[in-house]
Amino acid sequence: MSVSHSISDARRSIPSWDELVRVLTLEEYNTRVVVLGVMALGTAAGLVGTFLLLRKRALTADALSHATLPGIAIAFMVMVSFGGDGKTLVGLLLGAFVFGCVGVLAILGIRHTTRLKDDAAIGIVLSVLFGLGLCLLRIATELPNGSAAGLSGFIFGKAASMVASDAMTMGMVALGTAIVTAVLRKEWTLLCFDEKFGEVQGWPVLWLDVVLMVLVATVTVIALQSVGLVLAVAMLIIPAASARYWTTKITSMLIASALIGCMSGWLGAVGSALIPRMPTGPVIVLICGFWFVFSFIVGPNEGLLIRQVSRVRLNRRIALQHILRSMWEVCEDNNKSEFALESIVHVRSWNKRTVLKLLRYCAKKNYVTSLPTNAWRLTEKGKAEASRVVRNHRLWEVYLITYADIAPTHVDRDADMIEHVLGRDLVQKLEALLDSKTIPLSPHPIGASE
Repeated sequence: MSVSHSISDARRSIPSWDELVRVLTLEEYNTRVVVLGVMALGTAAGLVGTFLLLRKRALTADALSHATLPGIAIAFMVMVSFGGDGKTLVGLLLGAFVFGCVGVLAILGIRHTTRLKDDAAIGIVLSVLFGLGLCLLRIATELPNGSAAGLSGFIFGKAASMVASDAMTMGMVALGTAIVTAVLRKEWTLLCFDEKFGEVQGWPVLWLDVVLMVLVATVTVIALQSVGLVLAVAMLIIPAASARYWTTKITSMLIASALIGCMSGWLGAVGSALIPRMPTGPVIVLICGFWFVFSFIVGPNEGLLIRQVSRVRLNRRIALQHILRSMWEVCEDNNKSEFALESIVHVRSWNKRTVLKLLRYCAKKNYVTSLPTNAWRLTEKGKAEASRVVRNHRLWEVYLITYADIAPTHVDRDADMIEHVLGRDLVQKLEALLDSKTIPLSPHPIGASE
């Protein structure tokens, strides 16, 4: 038996096991409708939001969602004037869709007919239409023949009022979005990454853009009842932005974005059902935000953790290559395989602690061995690796002198900065130039004889 909660009761209790099972298995009708509806919405928003993000039109979606408010108010007043109660959901959503399209056209008009940038155009349309919507909403509440109670729910969303027809509408929109995305995936990908090339090739760029924005408007409109016009942009952008940290392929990004949107809708609806008086829309957006933060930190594609690990590895590899070159230079000057720590300090201008730490790291990799006389000696493995590093450095000198017109007296410093990114094909070309011995190298290169 479910437990009723008083409106004035602000206490929060831990859901029982029976309540958790009942919500997860979707036993209750209202829970089933809300969960399935917002899951379909999250899937549709994730798919279309991917192309919206790649088109760099996140704020356009925000303006579109705010532009729907005057459409809702006008649709209500029109239906009341014809003798209805004004609460027909289809009519309200139709008005929202029309004014959403009007907002998009207004942004495009300002962008193409004035010198204002995109951000200014979006800010103007968003603020003006939202202000108009608030004024019209106030007028609607004072109509004598109809009650405007509940229209404000479109601002912040009211998923609890969803019925089966709403969930079916969201499911149909999600299915339609998936079909259109599958058909136009290549064309929209071209639109996102090289619009000018598409125009030159004769693609209907304008119509492709129109279809995309109509789909965005459709998804935004069906999101009004669940998350509201204020948070609708979050459902369109956050799943796609989160998926961007997991893949670089458009198909994989579409799938990941749809899954993140779907899972966010499911978790948000379940969490709202388990916690009394917790609004569904904001909880869904918070779950989306959690997925974004998680992706931002641990995502394999430019995630924060991956970037830090890669930076540490790169710095360690560069330092290792520098000290190998330094050891080879000192050994070459002395014509020996042994060297003292102070000689490396003198060559690299590093402190003794850094040099000693790197030498110990080289010893772990079996590049050097320490001697009882406090000296160090390159092993055969170390000589081979140092020889390879030095040769790469000399190849960069060849490249800079040949193609970058760098003076031989300055080329060593520039080569030292970029020698760690040689590709295999470039190495082969530079080795051919180096073996020809037609390029003057720096007077004192850090290198070995061939």
